Amino acid sequence: MTYTRKRNLLLLFISLCFLSTYAQEHNVSAGYQKPTDPTVLENLETWQDLKFGLFMHWGTYSQWGIVESWSLCPEDEGWTQRKPEHGETYFEYVKNYENLQKTFNPVDFNPQKWADAAKAAGMKYVVFTTKHHDGFAMFDTKESDYKITSPNTPFSTNPKADVTKAIFSTFRNEGFKIGAYFSKPDWHTDYYWWSYFPPKDRNVNYDPLKYPDRWEKYKTFTYNQINELTSNYGKVDILWLDGGWVRPFKTIDQNVEWQRTIKVEQDIDMDRIGNMARTNQPGIIVVDRTVPGEWENYVTPEQAIPEHPLDIPWESCITMGNSFSYVPNDQYKPTQKIVETLAKIISRGGNYLLNIAPGPNGDFDQAAYDRLGELSSWVAINESAIYATRAIAPYHEGDYYYTRSKDYKTINVFHLSEGKDYQQPEIFQFSISDNFNVKDVKVLGYKGKVKWSKNNDKLVVEAPKMDVRYASVIQLTLK
Repeated sequence: MTYTRKRNLLLLFISLCFLSTYAQEHNVSAGYQKPTDPTVLENLETWQDLKFGLFMHWGTYSQWGIVESWSLCPEDEGWTQRKPEHGETYFEYVKNYENLQKTFNPVDFNPQKWADAAKAAGMKYVVFTTKHHDGFAMFDTKESDYKITSPNTPFSTNPKADVTKAIFSTFRNEGFKIGAYFSKPDWHTDYYWWSYFPPKDRNVNYDPLKYPDRWEKYKTFTYNQINELTSNYGKVDILWLDGGWVRPFKTIDQNVEWQRTIKVEQDIDMDRIGNMARTNQPGIIVVDRTVPGEWENYVTPEQAIPEHPLDIPWESCITMGNSFSYVPNDQYKPTQKIVETLAKIISRGGNYLLNIAPGPNGDFDQAAYDRLGELSSWVAINESAIYATRAIAPYHEGDYYYTRSKDYKTINVFHLSEGKDYQQPEIFQFSISDNFNVKDVKVLGYKGKVKWSKNNDKLVVEAPKMDVRYASVIQLTLK
């Protein structure tokens, strides 16, 4: 690993700023192995051009309006709390939680409505939770009856009961790249949380080395489900694997608190899974979160933005509300905050995966649509500064954030005003590098000529009179 890469990762570790009380910490693994498959590298390059994606956490838990899956976990953390009205004892709670399958009937499910709103807002790819840690499959798996297409689920009679297929097909038809989130741990199957023992924490509740036959069945179960997702659901561009405690014991980083809780070997044979996925979907990007090596093709800080640019592929997954899952009356971030977050992330070389959680009826809150609608007008004006861009020094200076086109012919400078409603200043003034030989300057959204001058290492631009919301973008054309 180069000195720069080590330094960047160290800076990321110490500077992650967590934005939500509903999220647990997800570290970024301390080593990145660049893929060697040219098709994977090409797909990673294309993915880095997309910049802005939609994340959706959805499952039976939306009916209770609680955090996704985590209330099943017998750890005493802020994100694992259980409400007494859902069960007096732990095992009563689990039974009631699993019975949510019998009432799950999201009759307002309309993926076209989601795709239209996301596309208008400038999103280019989607990652959907096909199965979270609770083990409830939002796709038609043959490995379990704990799924949305089971006769035990009322929605199974709906023509769009296989919601994963409907979502992937609809978004793909609208030009989106498709990402399948999949949880490696499965707290429902007896192969992971064996009913012979009570669960102790998030990890497997038996020693796989002591009971190798049972663990082998779990490996096969997981392999088969991922095979289904990568065989039966059309073109899948990203396999987004969560639950980093399911990993080879030798990969545990003892400097990371949650990884120190892993006491047993949980090697799920990612080589077999990854090679199968690549056979089914040549060039697919695999994201084995927090597990360094061949199958973590990009890294995923959660509810956080690195303070400094990284020279490896990365993506921040951040909620629009406070929770990844649906919570009634959730507080959605203002559109200006979303724009500011996008500018920061892309100026540091990353992608922004914005999570919106559908409710039990199968639709977003109106507030989410309102934010997407407000984003659409701003993105339409400034899209040339967003997509197919990369980070460039000085990256960030005061209220200014920089990106560049891939051919170095344009430099984009975002002007933000954090902490207050955006007001365009009379003068933009920001640093430019000596090698920025500026030929022309424009403010995106303004069709007239703007006045500008260069003063040593500063560029001074007179702001045109125009109505600007959220942020301004000054675009420099270089000679």
